[in-house]
Amino acid sequence: MSDLETFRAETRAWLEANCPEEMRQPVKGEADICWGGKQFKFQSEAQKVWLDRMAEKGWTVPEWPVDCGGAGLSKAEAKVLREEMKAIKARSPLNSFGIWMLGPALLKYGNDAQKHEHLPKIARGEIRWAQGYSEPNAGSDLAALMTKCEDQGDHYLVNGQKIWTSYADEADWIFVLVRTDFSAPKHEGISFVLIDMDQPGVTTKPIKLISGKSPFCETFFDDARCEKHNLVGEKNKGWTIAKYLLTHEREMIGGTGTGALRPMGDIAVQQIGLNDRGELADPVLRTDVARAEIDGLAFMATMERVTDEAKSGQGVGANSSMLKYYGTELNKRRFELMMDSAGSDGLEWDAEGDVARHWLRTKANSIEGGTSEVQLNIISKRILELPTA
Repeated sequence: MSDLETFRAETRAWLEANCPEEMRQPVKGEADICWGGKQFKFQSEAQKVWLDRMAEKGWTVPEWPVDCGGAGLSKAEAKVLREEMKAIKARSPLNSFGIWMLGPALLKYGNDAQKHEHLPKIARGEIRWAQGYSEPNAGSDLAALMTKCEDQGDHYLVNGQKIWTSYADEADWIFVLVRTDFSAPKHEGISFVLIDMDQPGVTTKPIKLISGKSPFCETFFDDARCEKHNLVGEKNKGWTIAKYLLTHEREMIGGTGTGALRPMGDIAVQQIGLNDRGELADPVLRTDVARAEIDGLAFMATMERVTDEAKSGQGVGANSSMLKYYGTELNKRRFELMMDSAGSDGLEWDAEGDVARHWLRTKANSIEGGTSEVQLNIISKRILELPTA
């Protein structure tokens, strides 16, 4: 056997022996997802066991260096791990903005002390991170941000407001774009800092959406302290880090289009049943479900290709905008179909995890992480190389 075949066999055996049966079942709702952090409450012993076992192996972040909490796997080995987890329908042991966004940024731009301080805690699910980018007057034009960061000698003081900070009310730390030079052009004079949210100068206020729930918050900084060693990269050069991190965020958001939680066909069958030929009774819905499943599989293949290209050194770059745009459109279509499949039952509002709330929540997909209009502009310019107006 080749080394990779040996790794696959060993991985398959380990997963079979160590992944609890409960962690091979579809996620039922938000509470079923493990986010980690000091405030997180495990929903079951199996959820905690799965995280602990995977973190001990370094498999929550398999390609990160061992001294940063990972397993130091090669790109090929990490792909095998993903394939074998998918084969037994194993859930991700840990969902984390620290893994998806901050981690890659620290690995590229952070110093050794920052990597060793923060990355192992992210990998073990000990710290939950929020993202402080958008502001009330700096959404799509992110570089217009005005949150002030002033040098106080041995530390910084931060004052300002961020908005759409997902799960900030449950986070322990936040990575923030701040302005450190107001005299510089707007894309300059921006710095990237890490702020402990457990201090009097940081407050959050949930934003209620049309779904009736509040994944988003406003976050306020009033003389919030930021230690100087928590400045990532060079002062006034944070825009470069911000752009790099956004490529990972858009790729992550685009992943919602894969419908990885549960196949659309299975959901439709459960909701409306089959006819005497073993088909969905509604032919129009049957066609729409088939089209959504095919488009989802094609999108998964595209994501796999882009991931392989990125890991070969080509980077993601503008492809992240393509993934973000198409993935979120697929996700919105998916929940439209769920509403169609549910019929009048889809109007139910009071139950936890009901279809209507999730359907309404998807309306934000085309805004968060950069609006669809912005992504289409990037695609036309950077991928299709179309002339500008």
